[in-house]
Amino acid sequence: MSHKHRILIAEDHVLFREGVRSLLGAGGDFEVVGEAGDGAKAVSLFQELLPDLVLMDLAMPKVDGIRAIKGIKKDFPRAKILVLTAHSAEEYVYSALRAGADGYVLKDAPGKELLMAVESVLSGKSFVSPGISNKLIRGYIQGKKAEASVTPWHALTMREREVLQMVAEGKKNKEIAELLFISVKTVEKHRFNLMRKLGVHSASELKDLAASWGLISP
Repeated sequence: MSHKHRILIAEDHVLFREGVRSLLGAGGDFEVVGEAGDGAKAVSLFQELLPDLVLMDLAMPKVDGIRAIKGIKKDFPRAKILVLTAHSAEEYVYSALRAGADGYVLKDAPGKELLMAVESVLSGKSFVSPGISNKLIRGYIQGKKAEASVTPWHALTMREREVLQMVAEGKKNKEIAELLFISVKTVEKHRFNLMRKLGVHSASELKDLAASWGLISP
C-alpha cells in the first residue's frame, strides 16, 4: 500500500475547501487530514497533526495567511506550505515568500496546475504559478525587487490590503463587511487608516493607487 501525503487545508470558504479536498482525493496519493477556517486554527492544527503540506489561503479571519505561515515556520522551519489564493499582485507574492511559503498558486489555476504545485513542494522544490513567475521576472528586470523597494504598501496590514482591494473594486462598506466577516464600523476604521497611511482622501484616489500597484486593472 503506497504512502499517502497528509494535507492540511487552511481556507475560510467551505465550498472551495470541499472542491480542493475532492481534487486531492481524486489524485489517490493525497489525504486531507485537517481543515481550518482561519489562520489561528491552521497554526494549532499544524502543531497537532504535523501534516506533510499545508495549503494556505492568505485572506482569512482572525489571523491572516501571512501571519499563519510565520507562526508555523517559526517552530517548524522545515514545514512545507503552498499558498493558494486569489491575490496575484506582486506585493502579496513577495510577502508570502518572505514569510516562508514554499510555493504560490492562484485559485483560478487549473486543477492540474495545483496538483503539480503540491507534488513539487512535497518533493522539496518551489513552485510559483506561471503567470506570477512572469510578473516576478519583469519586476526584477525593472529593479522592483521587494527587498530594495519600500512603498506605502508595506505599511499596510493584510486586512487593510484586503479592504483596499475591495474598495478599489467598487464594493461598499456593507458588502466588504459581509465578505470579511467583520462589522461595518470595522470596515470604516480600516478605510480611515488606509487613507491616512496612503495620504489619499477619496475612494477614487484609492482606486487609482490600487491600479498603479497592479491590484486591479486601470
